[in-house]
Amino acid sequence: LAERMTAMRLISWLLLLVFMLSGVFAARRFRGGRNPQPRRTPPSPTYRDRGDTTESFPLDFTAVEENMDNFMTQVKNLAQSLYPCSAQKLDYDMKLHLLENTSVTCNDGTPAGYYMKESRGSRRWLIFLEGGWYCFNKENCDSRYDTMRRLMSSSKWPQTKTGTGILSPLPEENPHWWNANMVFIPYCSSDVWSGASAKTDHSGYAFMGSLIIQEVVKDLLTKGLDNAKVLLLAGSSAGGTGVLLNVDPVAELLEGLGHPGIQVRGLADSGWFLDNKQYRSTDCHDTISCAPTEAIKRGIKYWSSVVPERCRQVHLGEEWNCFFGYRVFPSIKSPVFVVQWLFDEAQLTVDNIHLTGQPVQEGQWRYIQNLGIELRNTLKDVPAMFAPACLSHEVITRNYWIDVQVKGTSLPRALHCWDRSLQDNSRSNKAPPKGCPVHLIDSCPWPHCNPTCPTVRDQFTGQEMNVIQFLMHMGFDVQKMAQQQGMDPSKLLGMLSSGS
Repeated sequence: LAERMTAMRLISWLLLLVFMLSGVFAARRFRGGRNPQPRRTPPSPTYRDRGDTTESFPLDFTAVEENMDNFMTQVKNLAQSLYPCSAQKLDYDMKLHLLENTSVTCNDGTPAGYYMKESRGSRRWLIFLEGGWYCFNKENCDSRYDTMRRLMSSSKWPQTKTGTGILSPLPEENPHWWNANMVFIPYCSSDVWSGASAKTDHSGYAFMGSLIIQEVVKDLLTKGLDNAKVLLLAGSSAGGTGVLLNVDPVAELLEGLGHPGIQVRGLADSGWFLDNKQYRSTDCHDTISCAPTEAIKRGIKYWSSVVPERCRQVHLGEEWNCFFGYRVFPSIKSPVFVVQWLFDEAQLTVDNIHLTGQPVQEGQWRYIQNLGIELRNTLKDVPAMFAPACLSHEVITRNYWIDVQVKGTSLPRALHCWDRSLQDNSRSNKAPPKGCPVHLIDSCPWPHCNPTCPTVRDQFTGQEMNVIQFLMHMGFDVQKMAQQQGMDPSKLLGMLSSGS
C-alpha cells in the first residue's frame, strides 16, 4: 500500500508539472507576441561511460511549446509505467502472435509470426527483422534444418521474448525508442527476407520472407499501426539486408492500403555487404565457403526472390546486385540509416578470412585493411550512417550498443539526431540540428583502433585484450607499420592506445 501511495504521489506531481508548464508556455506565447525570446539550446544528453552504472535521462522540454500532444503522451506513458511498479510486476516481454493467414509460412510450412509489445499512447512503431545467414540449395537447406531448425520453423518458438538494445523497454538501455510499440519478426525463411515461393515437392521448402513482412504489417494495422506516425523497419545481418530490400515495398504497401501518412524509415545494421573478391577463392559448397555474389545468384533463383522495383529496373537480368548495399541504396526512396562495422566478421568469413586465434599472415592483414578502405568508400555518400572501425558483427540489439562511439557520438544519439533532422526537413528546414551529427565514420585504419569498440577476448584464454594486445595477436608489426607511416614506434603505440 505504501508503494502504491508513493507511485500515486509521483503521478500527481507529474500532472501538476504538466499544468504548470502549460501555463508557462501559454504566458510566454502571450508575452512574446511576434518576437519571442530565442530559446536556449539545452546541453546534449550524456551517455554512460564504460564501467558506469547510471545514465542521465533528463526530460527534454525544448519542443513542448510546439508539440504539447507528444509531451503529454510521454508523461502519460511515464505515469502508466509508475503505477504498475507498485501494484504488480511490470511485463516487459513481447508476446508471440502467429499469422492468421496460414498460407504465409516458414521454410517447413509452419505458420510465420511475430512478437509484439504494445505501448499505449505511442504513435511510433519499430519492426525488427532477425538475421541468421541463409541457404541456397536443397543440400545446405537440409543441413540448416538439421542444425538450426529455429531459423526454419516456428514449431518450437517460445511464447514470449525479451527485447534488448533498441528493442529494450528500459530507458537506460534504449534512451530514445524505449516507449515505442516493439515488434520482432523471427527469421524463418532463410532467404534474406526476399522470397515469395510456397513449399513445393521440388524444393521441399517455402521461401516467403518478403511475404512474411507484408503479412505482419497488414496484421499490425488491426492492432494500432493504422494510427502510427513513424514506422522504423530495422534489422541486423541478413535482417539488415532485408531492410534495404523491403523498406520501400512496406511504404508502398501502406500507401496502397490507405495509410500514406505513416512515415516509413529504415535502420540497416550489419547488412551492408560487399560483392568483393575473396581473399582465397573456394568452391561454392555452402554458405560459408561460397563467394557472396555466387551464393546470391543461386539463392534468388531458388527463393523466387522479389527485389525493389526501382533497383530491378536498374539491374535487369542481374537482380542479385540489389542484395548489396551500395548498389541498392541509390534507388531507395525511404530514409535509411546505415550501421556498419568497418571490419565486419561476417564479411571476412565469406571472404575466407578466418580469425581462429592464430596470428594473421601479412597478406591477410593487408586484405583486412583494404576491406575497411573499400567499405568506407561505399559509405561516403550515405547521408545517415554510423561506421566504427571495429571487428564485430551486429550491434543494435546488443546491450553495449549505447557504449560504442564514433567521434564522441554514440549510436543512440546519432539515431536521435537523425529523427530530429527528418522532423526538421518535414517542416522545410533543411539545415541539420547543430551539434547533432548523423554521418559518422571512423577514419583510423585498423580493426579496433576505436577505443569504444566491443571487448575482444582471446579465444584460448578467455582474457580480455586491449587494442595493442589485439593487434599484436593478429600479427600487427608495430615497427614495420610505424616505418610505413614515417613515425616513431612509441608514438604509434601511444596513438593506438588513445584511439587517435
